[in-house]
Amino acid sequence: MTTRLYEHTIFLEHETPPGHPERIDRLRSLNVALEHPFFSTLDRKQAPQANEDAVLLAHPEAHLFSVMRQIPEEGIHQIEADTYASPKSLQAALTGIGGAMAAVDDVFSGAADNVFVACRPPGHHAEKQTAMGFCLFNNVAIAARHAQKVHGAERVAIVDWDVHHGNGTQDIFWDDPNVLFCSTHQMPLYPGSGAKNETGTHNTIVNAPLSTNDGSDHFREAFRSRVLKAVDDFSPDLILVSAGFDAHHRDPLAQINLVGEDFDWATAKLMELADKHAGNRLVSVLEGGYDLEGLAESAGMHISRLMKG
Repeated sequence: MTTRLYEHTIFLEHETPPGHPERIDRLRSLNVALEHPFFSTLDRKQAPQANEDAVLLAHPEAHLFSVMRQIPEEGIHQIEADTYASPKSLQAALTGIGGAMAAVDDVFSGAADNVFVACRPPGHHAEKQTAMGFCLFNNVAIAARHAQKVHGAERVAIVDWDVHHGNGTQDIFWDDPNVLFCSTHQMPLYPGSGAKNETGTHNTIVNAPLSTNDGSDHFREAFRSRVLKAVDDFSPDLILVSAGFDAHHRDPLAQINLVGEDFDWATAKLMELADKHAGNRLVSVLEGGYDLEGLAESAGMHISRLMKG
């Protein structure tokens, strides 16, 4: 089992205001976890920077230009209520997209069985025409469109276990019969979407909302009965994971109270389905996770499971 990780120092140059939860230290904490000897065999690569046209796979040109216009020459600019940009934010966002697209290339070419993209800013709240929720562009959505366009993927499944609903990904694929979007998330919580009755034009949207303090048992039951069943029935050529780790019990932004072992378990279950349907092709892209210790533990267990096979 070959696991690749895409990273880049440019992700440390996307700046947010002091006290903002989506901060540079998130990736630093993950890098500390990856210093463990177990990860010595992890195939770590620099993420390539995508060109601006890649954004247009999932967003209209007007959205690309809107974000570009709001990149400041210096300091930090507020794009939206909680979404900010600094001088290197566009470059960081395009490198996150480039890493996600390269990861898709890797699993289709056989260069890797699975790939984790350790990028920021995150992407799953970015709707077709709206930057929001710390997100400028939707990395995982662009990766899915890239798989369809370049590799002829007929069915792509996106699984989002971030504690916040992936409203942006849902918005982009609402009408697409060839992309399955499944999400576990806390409700009520930002951004307010993700009810069970939100199913998309072709019933390819599957939401599994969880309540405050539900914990591991409720999460695993929802994941098993709704997400895994839907992915298995869909029989995808590729599984993409919006891997947010803010459902961890230490996280300050939510209260589902999961533990690292839950992410290890969910990863193993998705790997089984990737093996069954998709030639092991699984790409995971970092989303949320705002407690540094919780993020390091959970992402470390996720990546180690990818490596173990």
